[in-house]
Amino acid sequence: MTPGGGPGVSDFGISGGQLAGAADRGESGRGRDGGAGPEADDVRFPLAAEVRRIIRAIVGLPLADEELATATEAMAAVADRLEGAAGPGRRPRAQPDPVGQPQDFFPTSPVIGFANPVAPPVVVTAVDGVLHGTAWFDYQYEGPPTCVHGGVIAMVFDEMLGAANILSGNPGMTGTLTIRYRKPTPLLSELRLEARFDRREGRKIFTTGTIHHGDDLTAEAEGIFIEMVPQRFMQMVAENSDDPEAIEQVRADARRLGLAEE
Repeated sequence: MTPGGGPGVSDFGISGGQLAGAADRGESGRGRDGGAGPEADDVRFPLAAEVRRIIRAIVGLPLADEELATATEAMAAVADRLEGAAGPGRRPRAQPDPVGQPQDFFPTSPVIGFANPVAPPVVVTAVDGVLHGTAWFDYQYEGPPTCVHGGVIAMVFDEMLGAANILSGNPGMTGTLTIRYRKPTPLLSELRLEARFDRREGRKIFTTGTIHHGDDLTAEAEGIFIEMVPQRFMQMVAENSDDPEAIEQVRADARRLGLAEE
């Protein structure tokens, strides 16, 4: 358990084995505009939204080279300003709370993160323990003409199923992800997504998900996730990074969540 008595969980599938599932609560989440919630006033949200507009214009709109060259100079100036104003290291990662709003699990996620301009973002809510989502994929997510890229669909399923596991109190890291592409998923269309925890067998967590366009099932997924013990996770972090500051940040998160000794 966390020092404050709440459930211990991390965004990489560590748990203390005493998670309190959130499946019994009713609806939660936020609307496409950010809505109400603990992160609703995050100043990164509107900035990320403007960057999404720029990405869409670069990828999909017919623009003259002169306009793009002018925009490049302006964007370079903004990037220089932000990098010059930044402090050392990286911004601390937020850790999800399974009894909080699913939209707040990963504010910088490339799928559901309102603070990440790479994210569409997929807007998620929880109803009776099931994760529901809506999405609109613009030009930057195109694969075959007029269709969402299959790799993007895989990324979305990975995130949705992982978030559904956190929602149920069963966080884990992806072991296998099987996707069936039933029909092409259309670009520039309202899509409906769903993900739900199915069952657990020891450390293996089984989860399913779907994407619909109207009444049409366009893709479905089955995932097997693996719960990692804190010690194994910390070993993996140390093996993957040569940055002592990054490693210490993960250790600090684990201690804060009650998953590691002080």
